[in-house]
Amino acid sequence: MIINKIGKVTIYVKDQEDAKDFWLNKVGFVLKFEQPMGPDFSWIEVGPSEDEFTTLVLYSREAMEQHDPSKIAHPSILFSTSDIESAYEKLKQNGVEVGEMLRMPFGNMFSFKDQDGNDYILREDK
Repeated sequence: MIINKIGKVTIYVKDQEDAKDFWLNKVGFVLKFEQPMGPDFSWIEVGPSEDEFTTLVLYSREAMEQHDPSKIAHPSILFSTSDIESAYEKLKQNGVEVGEMLRMPFGNMFSFKDQDGNDYILREDK
C-alpha cells in the first residue's frame, strides 16, 4: 500500500492564536508542534493526544491567500469518539456551538463549529 495513514489536515484560520485556544482549551486537544514561519505567523499542529499520529495544521488564512488563494477550501473532517453523549455535553459546556444529535442506523453524530464558524462532525465509533 502506498498510503497507510492520514498525516495532517490543514485548516485555514483567521487568527492562529484564537484557533489554538479553541482546539486546546475548548476541544481538549494537545499542542503537537509550533514554530514561527516568519514575522506574522507560525506552523501550528494540534491533535487529540500526544500519541496520535494525525494532526490538524492551523494555518494562517491570510498567508495562504497571499501565496495561493485557490488552495483555500474548508475540508470535510469527521472526528471519532467512543462516548458521543459525554463529548456532546463537554463541548457544549466549553461554549462550543454544537448541532443537533443525529441518531442514525450507522451511528450517532453531531456537528460543531470552530472559532471561525467552520463545521466539523464528531461520530461515535463502536
